[in-house]
Amino acid sequence: MAKSNKSVYLIALLLFLAGFGWLVFSGLSQNSVYFLNVSEALAMEPTKLSSARLFGTVDQRELDVHKGAPGVTFRLLDKDDAAKAIVVDYKGAVPDTFKPGVEVIVEGGMTAPHRFGAATLMTKCPSKYQKENREKNS
Repeated sequence: MAKSNKSVYLIALLLFLAGFGWLVFSGLSQNSVYFLNVSEALAMEPTKLSSARLFGTVDQRELDVHKGAPGVTFRLLDKDDAAKAIVVDYKGAVPDTFKPGVEVIVEGGMTAPHRFGAATLMTKCPSKYQKENREKNS
């Protein structure tokens, strides 16, 4: 009878571990997002970048604010190699600090080679703003 109880506990433990492993695996695979610079994104196959986060600098040229709807289309330059760029289409409220030369992070996916559809646009605040805020709060 003791042998029977051990096998029941062993089966229950195996089922628990299998279920827990599946939950961890499915949770990680659904929430995984690549975080890349422009050069790395261009080196990857566009079909593998259906969910990605890119960072770079807004190009001085080819910056078009959408007319009649919120959003912007711009070239995102690689921070280390300005010759490499991806065109970003963003539909949504544009941050006040967004302008040419600013570092940004966009989240979305590749819609075509060298073209990225962004669902999120965040600008990196310059350190001078952070210093001013610290002095005001002191």
